[in-house]
Amino acid sequence: MSKTEEKKKTADADAPEKKGNKKLLLILVLVVLLGGGGGAYFMFFRTPSEPAPPEPGTVLVLDSVTMNLTDGHYLKLKLALQATADVTEKLDGSKALDLAVAQFSNKTVAELSSNAAREEQKKELKEKISAAYEEEVMDIYLTEFVMQ
Repeated sequence: MSKTEEKKKTADADAPEKKGNKKLLLILVLVVLLGGGGGAYFMFFRTPSEPAPPEPGTVLVLDSVTMNLTDGHYLKLKLALQATADVTEKLDGSKALDLAVAQFSNKTVAELSSNAAREEQKKELKEKISAAYEEEVMDIYLTEFVMQ
């Protein structure tokens, strides 16, 4: 065998190795790009998760209040405010009582007699109280609700 034939055989033997290395390099580059693209998607395009609900703190029970309804009847209402755990000082219940009187005093007995109507009024009152106390109150409880 001549030296030129040996060089050709050696060159032919090296060619598949170079092809295999190129394939391996191409696969590695694709894996890195896909991994980087997936990481970028999760970092920049995912929707932010909902904030965790606040931890419950103390419950402030307010004195009962009696108010006139628009049709000449009376409503005796007692509230309790569920504060968040972040609240360190005692809440003043006067804002909540004022909002409750404003909420219920312009209603009639017929408007408040069903459970669904009471729950709707409670939901509206909770939203108003939560806004008035700057999210320091997380829930309200109607501990007494008597109409006459």
